[in-house]
Amino acid sequence: MFKRVLIANRCEIACRVARTCRALGVEYVVVYTDADAKSPHIEGAVAAVNIGAGPALQSYLDGERIIAAALESGCDAIHPGYGFLSENSTFAAAVDAAGLIFVGPRPETISILGDKARAKALMAAAGVPVVPGADNASDDPETVEYMVKSVGFPALLKPSAGGGGKGMQVLTQAAGLPEAVASAIRVARSSFGDGRLIVERYIEQPRHVEVQIFGDSQGNVVHLYERECSLQRRHQKVVEEAPAPSLPADVRQRLVQAAVQGARSIRYLNAGTFEFIIGKDLQFYFLEVNTRLQVEHPVTECVTGLDLVEWQLKVASGEPLPLAQESIRCDGHAVECRIYAEDPADGFKPAPGSVIDVRWPRGLRVDAGVASGGAVPPYYDPMVAKLVAYATTREEALTQLHKGLGETVLLGLTTNIGYLRRVLADTGVRMAEIHTRYLDDHGKRFTQGDGSVCAAACAVAASLSLTCAPSPWNDSWDHKLLDRVCLDSAAPLGRAHIWVDGQMLSVAIQAALQGGWRMGVGGEVCDVKIAEVVAGVWQGVTGQSPWFAVRHGSVWEVQLNGDRFTLLPAHARTFEDELVAGAAVAPLSGTVSLLPVNVGDWVEPGDVLAIIEAMKMEHSVVAVISGTVRSVAFVVGNSVKKGELIVDVQINELPST
Repeated sequence: MFKRVLIANRCEIACRVARTCRALGVEYVVVYTDADAKSPHIEGAVAAVNIGAGPALQSYLDGERIIAAALESGCDAIHPGYGFLSENSTFAAAVDAAGLIFVGPRPETISILGDKARAKALMAAAGVPVVPGADNASDDPETVEYMVKSVGFPALLKPSAGGGGKGMQVLTQAAGLPEAVASAIRVARSSFGDGRLIVERYIEQPRHVEVQIFGDSQGNVVHLYERECSLQRRHQKVVEEAPAPSLPADVRQRLVQAAVQGARSIRYLNAGTFEFIIGKDLQFYFLEVNTRLQVEHPVTECVTGLDLVEWQLKVASGEPLPLAQESIRCDGHAVECRIYAEDPADGFKPAPGSVIDVRWPRGLRVDAGVASGGAVPPYYDPMVAKLVAYATTREEALTQLHKGLGETVLLGLTTNIGYLRRVLADTGVRMAEIHTRYLDDHGKRFTQGDGSVCAAACAVAASLSLTCAPSPWNDSWDHKLLDRVCLDSAAPLGRAHIWVDGQMLSVAIQAALQGGWRMGVGGEVCDVKIAEVVAGVWQGVTGQSPWFAVRHGSVWEVQLNGDRFTLLPAHARTFEDELVAGAAVAPLSGTVSLLPVNVGDWVEPGDVLAIIEAMKMEHSVVAVISGTVRSVAFVVGNSVKKGELIVDVQINELPST
């Protein structure tokens, strides 16, 4: 076994590899950037090497710098994790040339399997079923058009050097064929530096099932059963599970044996994943081989009881596979979901930002790369964590994961937690009636619903618990939140006015309940229960939806049923007054690049209060009234969402001189 390993990655996968290193007594060194200086993956390392300011091309993708860090810190091997350089054959060869061990397949294996056309030909020669299609790849438009016509419609264009579904196009008819082919070649060239395309018959509504395999230097190859990865959004996996549900035993046996047969044919070493698609007729076809540890490897670990990183390290150090095939079991069911810092309501755009508070659910496996007070930088993949539920049955695992997502707190970030909860609660998902386009076909069902009404009620309830004790008429009531002048029968305890995503809502406080309040908002009634307040975070439930809230400056941040809302208590009593009040909000989502004012500054109409950068363009937020800056809710570098308060200006008279 190695004495010291360099982990050439970041975030949750770096933390995951480090966990196994500690369990095995292997020292580990980590690399990091200025943007990751406070990342949890640095903790516990015997050394941490700064490899750049931030952008991946100048840091985590700089193979020479990473190898130098490994040599300087006395490492024996480099574990690449996944992503970045994990499937870069040139890097793997350079690691070997430097006298280090690359924890993964041989460089030549990575190279061969990284070319989809060559990989398909190799698997076909080994007797592994492949998708009907052309045998070669080409970047000549006329040749590709001929290949499409030969294969027939529907046809699938795939970049030969691609991965992760990027650049793939489905063609259903001959009309517009030249334009579609030319576009696909351009995308392949710009994305992968290689315009060659593979043409295959498109399998409609396929399932995506993959087989985890391992090979050692003694020539042994085993499978660790299969995973279902059909729940994808734009070809990117969202929810994975093991074993694959509703898969006949004979199909499963043929599938895993095909993967082992393919791996043996190329003398596969270390961890790999053979990916297949399965048609409605239960015929399966080889898709590709991922020559690394997969993001979804935890579900395999749960059902087999094995540590795949431990296997990687042992095999890389020259040891034989820890178990023979007959000793590898598959028990129970595991489901994993990926939590991303992204905005499902805005086309799933990445949403980097600062983390106010993080709390993970009990009873689930959590592989995370963020912590309270940390940040999600804009330079890397926005995945921040994975939650995994393991139970005796699939139904139990889905229920546990859905419940665990409701208990997950990620305040300060816009995430896909709400989206995942809706996916896991879906009838089709529960019945395993899924395919690779299921989420895209039903997308509107899972993106954020209109929860602004209940979010406003939760924010007001949290505010009342701050300022109203023990009686609702206590003198400490926040008069800037509550309007006690406009009492009416619909609001016997008063009204609060609050901004939610650019819309001002009037919240009627109708009654005090045991442990909460009854609120009326826009014709809806919300009973908001407050369970507890811990370290400045409010927690409760409204209806069946869990909610969490924290006060950030003058803004309330609410996570309701997994969706994020930012709310600003109004300082005027009417909507018309509020329009000309001093609440300067973000005109669009982006990053704060300039904040030229401080609390106490006097500003005039037209003065720049902040600059928001988005899509490489700058947008100014200006004062609309004269007044004093009462609060500044963010700092330079923070990510903000459209409608969030940036600077609050108090309307008053010009200060005397």
